[in-house]
Amino acid sequence: MSRTYKATGINLKTQALGESDKIVTILTREFGLIRAVAPGSRKHNSSLGGRSGMFVVNELLIAKGRSLDKITQAQTLKTYPGLAKDLGKLAASQYLAEIVLCEALSEQPQEELYDLFNEHLHRLEAVSSANPSGVLAHLAHGVFHLLALAGLTPQVQICCLSQRSLKPDFTDPNWQVGFSIPAGGTVSLEARERLRKQEKEMRAEAQGSRGAEEEGEINDQFPVPHAPFPMKPVASTDSAALASTRSSGTSATHWLPNAQTVVVHRQEIPVISCRLSAMELTLLQHLSQPEIMQIDGARDHDWLSVEQILRQYAQYQLGRPIRSATLIDSYFAANHDATV
Repeated sequence: MSRTYKATGINLKTQALGESDKIVTILTREFGLIRAVAPGSRKHNSSLGGRSGMFVVNELLIAKGRSLDKITQAQTLKTYPGLAKDLGKLAASQYLAEIVLCEALSEQPQEELYDLFNEHLHRLEAVSSANPSGVLAHLAHGVFHLLALAGLTPQVQICCLSQRSLKPDFTDPNWQVGFSIPAGGTVSLEARERLRKQEKEMRAEAQGSRGAEEEGEINDQFPVPHAPFPMKPVASTDSAALASTRSSGTSATHWLPNAQTVVVHRQEIPVISCRLSAMELTLLQHLSQPEIMQIDGARDHDWLSVEQILRQYAQYQLGRPIRSATLIDSYFAANHDATV
């Protein structure tokens, strides 16, 4: 069996090793996520120095090792120099890379993830540096597509409760829809309020029934919940029961066993993580498209809200924080201060 193999991959993460080496985490088409040592790559004149940088695509020859594989040859196929020239683009690229690191599998081909990640890096690089909202829009677009590829996309076209389609109402300036991270997407506030009222009524009915049972006042006016019809008291015809009641002085009345037990699966009232305006929902609904559409009236703060929603949702689904998101916050806070 050969101790070397070839792969095409993009560098997602680097870590110093010893005095002159690096450990590079690479997403490859053929083998998924691999970690390999780039020997001597931190030396000034190393041939692997530039080739082991972030977001460099290489054709690699790798030697298998006991604990870590080793890069023996690397030929650069593509770089994204425009990302390093803009802090917002670089932060957005690292943000997407963190999600890829969470989703990628090892020892399995990852062609779709590899192609999708490279496509969104290319789009980010092409965004004008004078257009901060464009960076945010492409970042949100990339996050949504990566979540969709992993089967984790939030539901934004229909209500998670009623399963009815949601259409933003721009004629009402106060129109809103809920977004529930635990429920997995958008929730109609009207449907949630109806469910809340139904649950309140059911609780009141259940409490009334329990109180009547405790006082022995159940009759035709207080039917057993979920029974097909009320249970009626009748006199017992059992001679043994009659003898027993005569000796004890109690009534021989008992209940007909005509009630049915009905199991009711109560629908949970979802927690609303945030509320979306008509514009914010519109932007979210368009993220599933292959290309970003220009939407009239969309402003920077709308894209900021959408990114925040997707960030919280992705962190919940992936079970870990996205550290590069703090760079996005810093960049756009500084941008806002500069334009005020």
